[in-house]
Amino acid sequence: MKKKNIKNKDENNWEEKVVQVKRVTKVVKGGKKLSFRAVLVIGNENGQIGVGVGKANDVIGAVKKGVADAKKHAINIPLTKYLSIPHPINGTAGAAKVMLRPSATGSGVIAGGSTRAVLELAGIKNILAKQLGSNNTLNNARAALNALRNLRTFEETAKSRDIEINELY
Repeated sequence: MKKKNIKNKDENNWEEKVVQVKRVTKVVKGGKKLSFRAVLVIGNENGQIGVGVGKANDVIGAVKKGVADAKKHAINIPLTKYLSIPHPINGTAGAAKVMLRPSATGSGVIAGGSTRAVLELAGIKNILAKQLGSNNTLNNARAALNALRNLRTFEETAKSRDIEINELY
């Protein structure tokens, strides 16, 4: 996995991690057409994260398209003051399921594969994660993003229930 610093128009310091590069072929009339598919994760380690896919005839072009796709699908996530998530949550994408649980300070990121890349670039430092159902890199990254997208803070929960935060505790 490769890391790179890139900047976008908003002057946010995005960090990029190439999770997977695959050589793919398409059978056409004249034979086989070879191209590359890159799966990327971008994040600013401060609660913003995106997953993107790019396909092109060369690796560099695929990575550039992947970065553009990831920025287009970037989301903001709530972090606690201990750099963890507010509550346990599950996410799905295709057959992939990802289970995320907040953990104690100092425990680190306990996760594997593309889920680890997503959580690290989001700025989460203390979390437990488990990938279930599929070993597909892209679907596991998207499942982790789906779980993070569905996170809610105490303030949002209290507001949706029309009660005060003190009543929620």
